[in-house]
Amino acid sequence: MRIAIIGAGPAGLMAADTLAPHAEVDLYEHGKHPGRKFLVAGQGGFNLTNAAEGKALLQHYAPAGFLDEALTAFGPMDLREWLAVLGIDTYTGTSGRVFPVKGVKPIDVLERIRQRLLQHGVRLHTEHVFIGFDAQGGVCMENRNGPFTLEADHVLFALGGASWPVTGSTGIWPALFKPIGIEARPFQASNCGVEVPWPEAFIQAHEGKPLKNVRFAAGKQGAWGEATITKHGLEGNAIYPVVPALRDGETVLHADLKPDSSVDRLVERIGNKATRHFGEAVGMNRVQLALVKAFTPKEVVASPQRFAEAVKDLRIPVTGLRPLGEAISTVGGIPVGELNADFSLKRHPHLYAIGEMVDWDAPTGGFLLQGCFAMGRWAGRSILAQTS
Repeated sequence: MRIAIIGAGPAGLMAADTLAPHAEVDLYEHGKHPGRKFLVAGQGGFNLTNAAEGKALLQHYAPAGFLDEALTAFGPMDLREWLAVLGIDTYTGTSGRVFPVKGVKPIDVLERIRQRLLQHGVRLHTEHVFIGFDAQGGVCMENRNGPFTLEADHVLFALGGASWPVTGSTGIWPALFKPIGIEARPFQASNCGVEVPWPEAFIQAHEGKPLKNVRFAAGKQGAWGEATITKHGLEGNAIYPVVPALRDGETVLHADLKPDSSVDRLVERIGNKATRHFGEAVGMNRVQLALVKAFTPKEVVASPQRFAEAVKDLRIPVTGLRPLGEAISTVGGIPVGELNADFSLKRHPHLYAIGEMVDWDAPTGGFLLQGCFAMGRWAGRSILAQTS
């Protein structure tokens, strides 16, 4: 059995690892090196997965139920055991995020995976570009020698979304699927910064500063963590989980600057202090206090009760999301309804779509990588099950 995998990101690499001991595997990558998103992801802290299990894991993925089987079959502990076999030990950090042990860099993890695939006989072809389908539905590629048609029993596509184009995820492939009847949804930013119309004096004084131990909410979604004030707005692990609600039309970000205290407790702490000491009384730093003043009328800030209410529910206007090129991930691509349970295309069962080229979503913190790895494992195992 011969398998072609197009795209050497996390999903494609895991599919290759799953299939290699039992089939001939050709792994195609349009760049000069596989797994480039690993290297970019590592710049902000290399979360390989998350320690959440069961319902606590599955609840982070949308649409609900889409990845349940894949994640149950290959969850975070399974991934950590697989990494351990590669010689990559891991530990659980804050918020359940799982990292490689100190001293292990993204390039090290990628190289261990690459070596394992080569040892298992995977043929890695770099600088090979997917260019579409021929009249008979054959998968067409191109390299420096020109175009050619793949010869394979099954083809797994792992072409990525449209985030971080520097890694090769340019999102230009949807037009190539139209001739075979697959209409991809437009890509939209996810896990990205949000745009806020800052008062000029505020952003001049506080650009680049952090907001720690803050809870943000929009619509029915909320997250507790940190954010950074940027020239354009806010970004960080407390912002990314609420992006879906903002993308769906919410225009206000609700910030709880003291999530450990109630309004009554804040009022009690303010007591009879003068207005200028309200922030100090409740333990706010200068950045938090300036944020409250930026979006709260003076008469509100002068009242202990209303000041406390503003601290617990500061309403920050949001005018949009940052561009696709800045997003950590994207939604859009092939609708999940176009796929069978094994991630093969319903219209073309010998073709599979895995990873970020499919329209699913998850927050940062290791969930994105875990989803991609699980999809690659599930699709690979499904192919092997058909031939056993």
